[in-house]
Amino acid sequence: MSSSDVKADLASAVAEVEAQEAELVLTTFTHEEAWRLGVRLVELATERDLPVVVDIRKGTQQVFHAARPGTTPDNDSWIKRKVRVVYRFGASSYLMGLRARAKGTDFNADQGLLFQEYAAHGGAFPVHVKGVGIVGVVTVSGLAQQDDHALVVEALRELVESQV
Repeated sequence: MSSSDVKADLASAVAEVEAQEAELVLTTFTHEEAWRLGVRLVELATERDLPVVVDIRKGTQQVFHAARPGTTPDNDSWIKRKVRVVYRFGASSYLMGLRARAKGTDFNADQGLLFQEYAAHGGAFPVHVKGVGIVGVVTVSGLAQQDDHALVVEALRELVESQV
């Protein structure tokens, strides 16, 4: 694959994730909705036998956390680092990593942030409420970063559709 093909693929991925963030805006995000979202992510992971950890935060409070077989405490570390990216930059951890790669830079070096504290890898997605802004973060860790991201998007899309 040529360098121009890679740049085009990255630009396309950035645009796709930006569109997802614009689309996946909730009308509310209660503790009950956070719980249902977490349970749905665990159900999807169980149906597909995926080794993931699911974490949902409302503000800074962790309101849901579940670890499936095949995960380790390292997944919890990844979650914390991905969540920090969302709260600091107001965008999904995957989008921030894609943007850096599209610019040909390393996210952590470019931002002057320690990799042990911030991970711009897929899986943490901002929970946006219409008219309010970011009110939380939903995170999955355990798969390839694009798959962590895709699982979160799938479950969030279901929640958005249920609120219509």
